[in-house]
Amino acid sequence: MAVNLPPPDPARLLRVPGFELGVAKAGIRKPNRRDLLVMRLARGATAAAVFTRNRFCAAPVILAKRHLGGNVRALIVNTGNANAGTGRDGLRRALQVCESLAARLGCRTQEVLPFSTGVIMEMLPVERICAGLPRAVGNLREDNWADAAEAIMTTDTVAKAASRRVRLSGGIAVVTGIAKGAGMIRPDMATMLAFIATDARVGRRELRRITHQAADGSFNAITVDGDTSTNDAFVCLASGRGPEARSRKDLDALGAAIADVAQRLAQAVVRDGEGATKFVTIRVERGRSEAECRKVAYAIAHSPLVKTAFFASDPNLGRILAAIGNSGVPALDTDKVALYMDQVRVAKGGGRDPRYREEQGLAVMQKPEFTVRAVLNRGRGSATVWTCDLSFDYVKINAEYRT
Repeated sequence: MAVNLPPPDPARLLRVPGFELGVAKAGIRKPNRRDLLVMRLARGATAAAVFTRNRFCAAPVILAKRHLGGNVRALIVNTGNANAGTGRDGLRRALQVCESLAARLGCRTQEVLPFSTGVIMEMLPVERICAGLPRAVGNLREDNWADAAEAIMTTDTVAKAASRRVRLSGGIAVVTGIAKGAGMIRPDMATMLAFIATDARVGRRELRRITHQAADGSFNAITVDGDTSTNDAFVCLASGRGPEARSRKDLDALGAAIADVAQRLAQAVVRDGEGATKFVTIRVERGRSEAECRKVAYAIAHSPLVKTAFFASDPNLGRILAAIGNSGVPALDTDKVALYMDQVRVAKGGGRDPRYREEQGLAVMQKPEFTVRAVLNRGRGSATVWTCDLSFDYVKINAEYRT
């Protein structure tokens, strides 16, 4: 079960003028489940995206990068099959899907962005996807965000979606987003799949800047298991049907709204991490740079020993000190490092705080949410990363993933 993550309320997901979403049950991997999403964009919409840096990136990632440079009229997302590790045949199949959708929507093939998620190194069942397109296109509606969030799930237990309004000088703009992800989560420029749409009018260059900034403060600040997917993609879309973000103040406000939705979606991915029972915020402060602090935070968040201690609520906190010491920070003075669990200081001066009692650490770690805070005392940098524990169920889910 996800950690303090209720399913989204469809009534709270705001329609975004200029975007229609349609879903279908195509039987891509499992029968009788929503596994195909089509999104149609208004003419003149702008798009920006960041993608995985995994060198074995999936065929749809390669095509989406190519198509992103021109006009974008549609997105198509399938779950159940990643179309990664499939070579030239995978590219051919992904292009065939784009061609089929373009023909139905009356746009060019190059105006379709494809996305896939699921099992790696299996051929994409193009025939099933194309057969499901009439139902998905026939289902296109502006108010279909909740079904869309469900249609892109794989091992997720809860759909992930969020909305908010933002006031610009010309009026109120809307921002709504969906994401999926639960395992193979250690994004490198994105998350497994996330899509955020706004009706604001914003140029492509500014939208690209906003997208990268939003990714850095959200999807690039989470980890479940330290593995970067072959299919990571985070896409921001602007229909231009709402108020224009014309001033720096407007752009900052729109960027903050998109970043807020992105962060809520990214945290939802961690809360729904495969087998997760704890949601953990890791905050590293007073390092020499943000990059240094992020390096230390990920060293803690990626340690299997630390993550299994989180699961057991075992205050074996020397594991955290060991992870900090193994983070690769040059010339780290361990005598200056302080470690806190929530507000409880557990270590200082290179070892255990004399006032710390183990029952204090136990009380913190038994909560479903808590914060690990490391203070390096060597600069002014800081960084925050969100992660979860590593449980028995994580092993079970991934051992049985293809069965």
